Amino acid sequence: MSTILTPENAESMINQELPVVLDFGATWCGPCKKVSAIMDEIAAEYEGRVAVLKADVDECEDLAIDYKVRNVPTILFIKNGQVVDKQAGAAAKNVFVEKIEAML
Repeated sequence: MSTILTPENAESMINQELPVVLDFGATWCGPCKKVSAIMDEIAAEYEGRVAVLKADVDECEDLAIDYKVRNVPTILFIKNGQVVDKQAGAAAKNVFVEKIEAML
């Protein structure tokens, strides 16, 4: 299952040893709900190899600003604390899987 970020846990969760898939979304965003479901599947499939994190842009506004998120959904692929890839907008599951595999 994906982990929900809060302003309090964001830094420690993002800067962990595992590569991170960070899904920025919002409750009012239709495409975000579709991507969120895909992220839950990916979290289960890659458990122990990748950390899938979700951040609501309304609740984690400072984090969204720090990562220059201008659209939702935006998914960041982070390795060793650095953004190595990005997907702005909804996409098919295979697009996310390809980006994850490139990080591993």
